[in-house]
Amino acid sequence: MHYTKVKGILSAKNGMNLYRGCTHGCIYCDSRSSCYNMSHAFEDVEVKENALELLEQALRRKRQKCMIGTGAMTDPYIPLEQELGYMRRALELIYQYGFGVTIITKSNLIMRDLDLLQKINNRSKCVVQMTLTTHDEALCKKLEPHVCSTRERVAVLQQMHEAGIPTVVWLCPILPFINDTEENLRGIFGDCIQAGVYGVICFGMGLTLRQGNREYFYQQLDRHFPRLKEKYIYTYGSRYSLASPNSRQLMRLFHQTCAQHGIAHNNEEIFNYLHTFEEKSGATQLCLFE
Repeated sequence: MHYTKVKGILSAKNGMNLYRGCTHGCIYCDSRSSCYNMSHAFEDVEVKENALELLEQALRRKRQKCMIGTGAMTDPYIPLEQELGYMRRALELIYQYGFGVTIITKSNLIMRDLDLLQKINNRSKCVVQMTLTTHDEALCKKLEPHVCSTRERVAVLQQMHEAGIPTVVWLCPILPFINDTEENLRGIFGDCIQAGVYGVICFGMGLTLRQGNREYFYQQLDRHFPRLKEKYIYTYGSRYSLASPNSRQLMRLFHQTCAQHGIAHNNEEIFNYLHTFEEKSGATQLCLFE
């Protein structure tokens, strides 16, 4: 871990990353890619020490309320968050100034902040997004070794649903020759149905690889799936997009299952939902004065 000061905290689309780098160890992580110009080791998490000050300034200046998003590049609930509490203080500011929030995470540490998430959702909108890749717990520990298991994530989704907080699942990546099976997807879909998720985001059955994350991914294949790297290289060469050989039937299963159970499965529709700020009736008074 190391600290740095930054010039801004919100992107043009109101995205926020309080940390840079991650210790979850997911073998497929695109954030390792060289194109993001990270000048430090990926596991040496960069903490943006002035992030909360900048966030408050940005929220105070905004003329219109909106959804604040976080987790696209770095999971906000990495283990460091338990010690530092940056995300919790950011949620306090988001609530204080009357904004909505949408969070992408793989960690059940988010349950620590359930009280704040409910308060935000009661006033405007809070959406919790979680990535699910495999229904197999043993495989999960290989793919995402230093974060909570699929079962624990599903438990979070269920508890959020019971608390009235809408949830979205990211079904990605589906790794060719590893988790690209109907059995795996049916298990994940069963979890989504049971947890009452609003929608499932899927960009296709496969993964993307580019410089930086490709090398790490292949190292982990050698470690956990001997000789599979050679199959990847033979099948895909140096392609950026690696579609599963089972892509067509898996995508058909995905759309059919979601449609049958009333789960949103059009990416554009879901992203519109995530980005649309809503203010609940009777909740127009800013809590600055509470």
